[in-house]
Amino acid sequence: MTDVRTDDAVKLPEVEPFTVHVPEDDLEDLRARLERVRLPERETVPDASQGIERERLTALLDAWREHDWRAREARWNAIPLYRVLLDGLRIAFWHVRSPEPGALPLLLTHGWPGSMLEFEDVIGPLTDPVAHGGSARDAFHVVVPSLPGFGFSDRPREPGWNPGRVARAWAELMTVLGYDRFGAHGGDWGAYVSTELARLAPDRVRGLHLTMPLASPLPEDRASADPAERRMLERRDHHMADGYGFGLLMGTRPQTLGYSLVDSPAGLAAWLGKKFAAYSDTRPEAGGGVSVAQQIDGIALYWLTGTGASSSRWYWEAMRWVPRSAEEENALPVTVPTACSLFPADPWPTARRWAARRYRDLRSWHELDRGGHFPGLEQPSLLASEIRDAFRRTRPAASSPEASRPSDRSH
Repeated sequence: MTDVRTDDAVKLPEVEPFTVHVPEDDLEDLRARLERVRLPERETVPDASQGIERERLTALLDAWREHDWRAREARWNAIPLYRVLLDGLRIAFWHVRSPEPGALPLLLTHGWPGSMLEFEDVIGPLTDPVAHGGSARDAFHVVVPSLPGFGFSDRPREPGWNPGRVARAWAELMTVLGYDRFGAHGGDWGAYVSTELARLAPDRVRGLHLTMPLASPLPEDRASADPAERRMLERRDHHMADGYGFGLLMGTRPQTLGYSLVDSPAGLAAWLGKKFAAYSDTRPEAGGGVSVAQQIDGIALYWLTGTGASSSRWYWEAMRWVPRSAEEENALPVTVPTACSLFPADPWPTARRWAARRYRDLRSWHELDRGGHFPGLEQPSLLASEIRDAFRRTRPAASSPEASRPSDRSH
């Protein structure tokens, strides 16, 4: 950990411990709503082409009725949890320091329909690799913030909270915690935030690891595509035509959708559960994807924090901020060392040559044989291994001052 990178006269926000505890009345209300669920008739097709199947949703709701929220609270409160005021919003985050003195600070950012819970199972292997069969040289101090409008972070009260603004807030968070330089990891919207953070603060981001690199094909790439790239293009095109309607709705009318998501647990479970199933590697030999228990943990978190609408508005904000073409993406290059781990069930396959145009220092490109869009939930050991590999080349030497100097603002 390193010294705070600000003048001593600058007053930094105070970090406060935070405990998860949902009022019992909220749990009682949820139980009552789950008992009064009203479902439509089953779909008229034998697959998920009309949306989440009634049978699948019924299984989710049955599991939710048996869900022990209090046990989850105890488990999550066992991980050091805090909140801090950043740019007018209280941001919740886990912060777990490694026992290894040379650990590298690492910022992990989630997306939708995920949450901080995506990284719960990688915190131990990353912070204490020796206890998990690894090497002390691969240790990290881990910071896992909750995006604004998600989980226990505040919901924005005015427009403007797009990935760029979040990236600036994350840079301030790392300053508050005493981390001058750090690594960044992300998938889904976390990849947008992490990419923008690396672009805005290349002197601070030691390295970038992505599971969803943000690079699109140029028009000429379609004409020159090899067979593997043609398959990628077909998957991307099919997903945009048949699988991304949810994003278009949240990107245009999130408030209309939000009324249902905060009023109906069945509606919320269907909306989130569909993506957990569609975007994960559900092959039995690959682990079966995101488990029902993991899905219910995430769905319950959205419900009990009332963030169905605010998390949907994230799309409205982000869609007005993201580059509109491959040319616009490439005009915003990233120069920090970058490593990418590509999981086969992710709906946004990307070719290395597309990514290399934007990520100018692409150190590693690893295409894996299992896993999907939620590797922290589906394949946590594999994700932890990929993150370790990604940052081995960018760490300071163990004997350098940067690797060992403590901070006086650790939490």
